[in-house]
Amino acid sequence: MAVYAREHRAPHRRIGVEVRSSNPVLTRSDTFTPGYREASYGDIGQLRGSGYGAPVSQAPTGRMTMNDVVAKTGTLFVILVAVAALTWLATPVALLYPVAIVSSITALVAAVVVTMRHSTSVPAIMFYTVAEGVLIGAWSAVMEFLYPGIVSQAVLGTFAAAAVVLASYRYLGVRVSGRVRKILVFSIIAFAVVAALNLVFLLFGANLGFFNVGPGAGVLSWLFAGLGVVLAVGSLLLDFEECERGVAMGAPAKESWRAAFGLMVTMVWLYTNLLRLLSFLRN
Repeated sequence: MAVYAREHRAPHRRIGVEVRSSNPVLTRSDTFTPGYREASYGDIGQLRGSGYGAPVSQAPTGRMTMNDVVAKTGTLFVILVAVAALTWLATPVALLYPVAIVSSITALVAAVVVTMRHSTSVPAIMFYTVAEGVLIGAWSAVMEFLYPGIVSQAVLGTFAAAAVVLASYRYLGVRVSGRVRKILVFSIIAFAVVAALNLVFLLFGANLGFFNVGPGAGVLSWLFAGLGVVLAVGSLLLDFEECERGVAMGAPAKESWRAAFGLMVTMVWLYTNLLRLLSFLRN
């Protein structure tokens, strides 16, 4: 599917080519479109190398950089962990499950708002981070109560998996392309739809059996937890590529918040699925 940019309006110009991106969080903004660049005359960076996503020779002032993405991702994670810790310590055990349900709905709505906006809204991203922190804190407390030690294992597993994916991307040149990319994108969308439906059914007292925990969770839960880990790892590869592409295309500095948001969403998704997988092995 080819999407071409609108006609340029002075003093800016846009250049559009075929869309090969996938993460809806990152690609909702035109600045993450392959081949897109928006800059004032005389401030167009030259791409180095022949592949898309290649770094610019010199980052123009006011443009997104990888350092910005790393710094803002770290900021969001600090907020997320702080809110999660506070929720874990301050919420009575009897209220953990209701808090997890309410915060999951709130985080879902906030994520949709951030994703659908063409412009980056830092307040909306912060609101999502707080809501997700409440969800992670409540959910982690429940899992730790049921299976002591499982949270630390899931955290270590998450960061270990992310480190391996980053090393594979950076040093081994691992990429997701062609038909595999399309399959991955549609699988992620389908997984998100099933998760949302499961949440709706839970609100009405029904359970579809896709997201149970514990050794008796069932085959469907095993399959979906394993699929979730695989899709999250694939999504991380796509996220790294989108961040690099945004830098190469001269995305505005504010877009680093959107990139950081996309990375955080994927990392949280990986953590929750690892947590469920570990619960299947516990008694």
